[in-house]
Amino acid sequence: VQLQASGGGLVQAGESLRLSCAASGRTFSNNGMAWFRQAPGKEREFVAAISWRGEHTSYTDSVKGRFTISRDNAKNTLYLQMNRLKPDDTAIYYCAAARGAVGGRDLSSYRYWGQGTQVTVSS
Repeated sequence: VQLQASGGGLVQAGESLRLSCAASGRTFSNNGMAWFRQAPGKEREFVAAISWRGEHTSYTDSVKGRFTISRDNAKNTLYLQMNRLKPDDTAIYYCAAARGAVGGRDLSSYRYWGQGTQVTVSS
């Protein structure tokens, strides 16, 4: 079972990036999924989550209105569209699959983790 995150990079403030997380080894169409991030010297924090069918989403306050989480269960892929990026968004972004249909904001709810993709936003 593997989650492969991609799409990170170096951008300037105000620009956009789209992260992808491709799952292999099993389907996660029945599992909630999420994005977390970890900045240097800080703990890993919740960014956004989506329920198994995609009808429910949640975001941390700092990204509301700028980031959009989505999923394509036919492709077994999770996405994070990040617009109007800020230097504070700089971090390694991790995708995760929950133990159940909805994962929420708690790291302990997630069983499978991707390797992370670096996002760096310059001012």
